[in-house]
Amino acid sequence: MKFKYLALALLPLSIAACQSSDIQKFTDTAVNILNQQSNTADRTLSSYQWSYQPSGTSKPIVLNFGDKRLSIATGCNTQGTSWQVVNDKIVTSDLMSTMIGCPSDLAKQEQYAASIFQKREIPFVLNTANVEQPTLTVTDAQGKQVVFTGKMTPETKYQSQGETIFLEVSPETKSCTGVAPQTCLLVREIKYDDKGIKTQVDKDWTYFYDQIEGFKHNPDERQVVRIKRYELKNPAADQSKYAYVQDMIIERETIKK
Repeated sequence: MKFKYLALALLPLSIAACQSSDIQKFTDTAVNILNQQSNTADRTLSSYQWSYQPSGTSKPIVLNFGDKRLSIATGCNTQGTSWQVVNDKIVTSDLMSTMIGCPSDLAKQEQYAASIFQKREIPFVLNTANVEQPTLTVTDAQGKQVVFTGKMTPETKYQSQGETIFLEVSPETKSCTGVAPQTCLLVREIKYDDKGIKTQVDKDWTYFYDQIEGFKHNPDERQVVRIKRYELKNPAADQSKYAYVQDMIIERETIKK
């Protein structure tokens, strides 16, 4: 089967200076694995999260190509459909959607996303010249090209499936010393049963020396965060053996001061 790629050459990855060389190694490893695997479009699509923000909107449209299911976050409701690549096109079926009432701009954006992905054979082009930030160009029902930008999923980056944990995060932070002096979150781990009932809450607050990707601390809120924890393969002696990525906020409470 033939797929459309504008470029396959890999450019060197640039990682922010604040990240460790070990995180760079994990990213490089993920890139190498992607490069070694057969460059099929479906594999590339599912290895990234794809975002496009129309002009004049407050939130992007975000695509996640899972195992035979495409999830579309529109900024308000989430849509879903089956997907497969057939003859250089992304083929989708009928969309399903959550039914939250949306502001007018996001309702319009939801309708636009549906017009692209509702039961269509969608022409597309993948540009993987920059494997850290590839692009996915799809053609909408009116023939207009829409460009989504890719971000490597944590599963691709760390080459593992994350373990789900729940942390209660205090509005208070504390000065602490890890490798160097820093400011630490105060956290307590929470566990739930299969019915979503709390079965354990740590009694004491503990210092959290690591970073949670995607999490923003609020000194006016107590938050409970669902987190994906990925085990690092070869961490340095002074480095945590885990990487933490925010999945979603499941509780938040404003703290009066």
